[in-house]
Amino acid sequence: MKKMKVHGSMRIRILSFFLSLFISHRLLANFPFPWQMNLQEAATPVAQQIHNLHTMLVYLISIVAIFVLFLLLYVVFKFRAKKNPIPSKTTHHTFLEVVWTLIPAGILLAIAFPSFKLLYFMDRTYEPEMTLKVTGHQWYWSYEYPEAKIAFDSYMIQDADLKPGQKRLLEVDHEVVVPIDTNIRILLTSADVLHSWAMPALGIKQDTIPGRLRETWMRILKTGSYYGQCSELCGVNHAFMPIKIKAVSKQEYEQWLQAAKQKFAS
Repeated sequence: MKKMKVHGSMRIRILSFFLSLFISHRLLANFPFPWQMNLQEAATPVAQQIHNLHTMLVYLISIVAIFVLFLLLYVVFKFRAKKNPIPSKTTHHTFLEVVWTLIPAGILLAIAFPSFKLLYFMDRTYEPEMTLKVTGHQWYWSYEYPEAKIAFDSYMIQDADLKPGQKRLLEVDHEVVVPIDTNIRILLTSADVLHSWAMPALGIKQDTIPGRLRETWMRILKTGSYYGQCSELCGVNHAFMPIKIKAVSKQEYEQWLQAAKQKFAS
């Protein structure tokens, strides 16, 4: 009886572990978590198209890998020494050479067309309704809302100052607040060295380069908090440059904007 109880308890623990991973994936979809095996849930049209292309490539390369493995096993068994004591001296085969040239070319074209279309979609800002300027520093971010004349710095909250429920190495003292269903132009630059403003759930990863102004865009489709980090090695505190964006309804954004104008007005 004791052994049965032990086995039953072990099964419950294992089931609870995998269930917790599944629940965590759903609840923590907007930031990375231990044992994560997939991309963060897409929150913008760009991120969704990136996920679609990624899924297509996974299926495609899986088919190619299985086919190559099949050919390898076929050759190993078909042309083994025991079955072919006198090996073939064939040096070329025109038909096969045409086939193994055309098929890879077709695969590359199948990848190229959707990827070029996605690159163009990512690069073009569609009728921007507002602008957010991002400046990278060693080792924090500065944000500016040019139309509202608001500017502020965003630093990581240290471990000793974290409140219950806050995420270590991801929380900031001043988060970026933006409205959903809004085309937002993002201008990026750096005040010192190369940084990279990366937001996986939003499909954004742009280097910030000193002396240059780069542009991208986003349109967040649902409310929530989204997290990212600097993804370009920029010095000793590179790992401590988190990004937090809070997407709210347009009504909530207007309320925040009025309060922010008093708090951050430049």
